[in-house]
Amino acid sequence: MRRLLLSFSLSMALAPIPDALAQMSIGFDVPGVSIGINLNAYPSLVRVPGHPVYYNPRGDSNYFFYDGQYWVYRQDNWYASSWYNGPWVTVQPAYVPVYVLRVPVRYYRQPPTYFRGWRADAAPRWGDHWGRDWEARRTGWNQWNRNESPRAAPLPSYQRQYRGDRYPGSYDQQREIRTRNYPYQPRESITQQHFQPRVSPYAGPTGQPRPNASEAQSRSRDSRDDSHGDDRSNRREPQGNDRGNRPESQGRGHDKPESQGKGRDKKD
Repeated sequence: MRRLLLSFSLSMALAPIPDALAQMSIGFDVPGVSIGINLNAYPSLVRVPGHPVYYNPRGDSNYFFYDGQYWVYRQDNWYASSWYNGPWVTVQPAYVPVYVLRVPVRYYRQPPTYFRGWRADAAPRWGDHWGRDWEARRTGWNQWNRNESPRAAPLPSYQRQYRGDRYPGSYDQQREIRTRNYPYQPRESITQQHFQPRVSPYAGPTGQPRPNASEAQSRSRDSRDDSHGDDRSNRREPQGNDRGNRPESQGRGHDKPESQGKGRDKKD
């Protein structure tokens, strides 16, 4: 029985991430996952020749930097983070930027077994690995003009000072530090989602809880009633002024200075 439970647990741990969970992670709304990478300090990143991507030649993982984010390929999954040591989120293969996919095989520090026999100076044959459906969605992913490739994003060197206990673990803290120190604007839509501020689906623009449907309808009716009431009162007010209120108010307004003037004449 124990062996059966152990084998079941291992099969569940090694099972691929379901498409539904991977789809959720595209928007970076799921909690960070542990991928077995623990860096004590900022890595030494080197530019991949001819590519707007950096890699870590001294590391023991498939670790890259592109468009303001770190990308890791591990156990047939792609992960992304805006900080060098996570937290990481899973990204579906269909949404990984093409420039990351084009990194040649030789720059993978831990190439999987299915890389064997592939050209070291060419990109991995992702179409052969992920199948026709993926290749149909990413048509032309490996066809590009090297002379027209975008510039590499600047390295977030400000993160060097955050190591050990100083490393920010929460997303909000990381985003606050990044906003102050890294003005780069990402070009990829998947990266832009990670750089955008997170807003709770139950909170309004100011962070206040959103009303439920019945409360929203009630407030909408109240606002309409109030607006109609204001319109009616605004329409009645000119009518009342035309009947007598306006001349009296105007008369009082003009009588006061005149009476003051007459008083001064009598005194004089």
